[in-house]
Amino acid sequence: MNTIKLMVNGIPGNIATNLIQHVQKDIRFDLIGYSLTGPEIVETEYRLDDLPICLIQPHLRDELIPEILKKEGCFISIDFTHPSAVNANAEFYRKWKLPFVMGTTGGDRRHLEDTVIGSDIPAVIAPNMAKQIVAFQAMMEYAARSFPDLFRGYTLQVKESHQKGKADTSGTAKAVVASFQKLGIDFSENQIIKERDPEIQKSVWGVPEDYLKGHAWHTYTVVSEDNTVKFEFTHNINGRDVYARGILDAAEYLHHKVQRGERGKVFTMMDVLKKI
Repeated sequence: MNTIKLMVNGIPGNIATNLIQHVQKDIRFDLIGYSLTGPEIVETEYRLDDLPICLIQPHLRDELIPEILKKEGCFISIDFTHPSAVNANAEFYRKWKLPFVMGTTGGDRRHLEDTVIGSDIPAVIAPNMAKQIVAFQAMMEYAARSFPDLFRGYTLQVKESHQKGKADTSGTAKAVVASFQKLGIDFSENQIIKERDPEIQKSVWGVPEDYLKGHAWHTYTVVSEDNTVKFEFTHNINGRDVYARGILDAAEYLHHKVQRGERGKVFTMMDVLKKI
């Protein structure tokens, strides 16, 4: 079986650097030695064992990508950069016909999808790459479709905690809130309680110290008007390994779509789970 070439963008960010270690151990993939990075990164190289990875700043990528394509041939780009770069990166992938997996949250998501639709490339776009969390979101979406207004009159509290470096509100929390809205609860995204202070995370939330720099804790609490009924949904993730496993499955899925000639189509992690 031929290996699938991957370009992981966002190094030296935490998720990207965690991911490349998984790529190196997975016989399905071959990591190429380049990574798009942000304008604030001063380093020009990141070394993974014996593999030097060239870090490419935004002003150099159009100049360097033709040579990379000539050298490497076809590859899948995996994006874990910064929310502010989401849409510009997608335009770059479209311009150079680079199929991509977008794991970065934030940006204009409608514009992001429109960038792919009608282009020469397919993409997997999802706010969360952890397959088990995606399945939980699907269950919530099913409930919202099947039982609209089930929780009308109830109140909702949403709390999410991520590492200090995460700039935006959790995309998973936003997606689950959308389901609760369809279930009849009056709640807006700006009411989500977002915690990024490591001291509070450790002392109040109980996040293990080893995972303060990499975790995703969410709790959704639903209470009836008279306070006699309470539902609580919690999913806590420590570390980043669960995302890496989902990302690589998404990359393999996208590779097969490219091989079949798919163009201009956006796939989700639900598509990856269903393997359709």
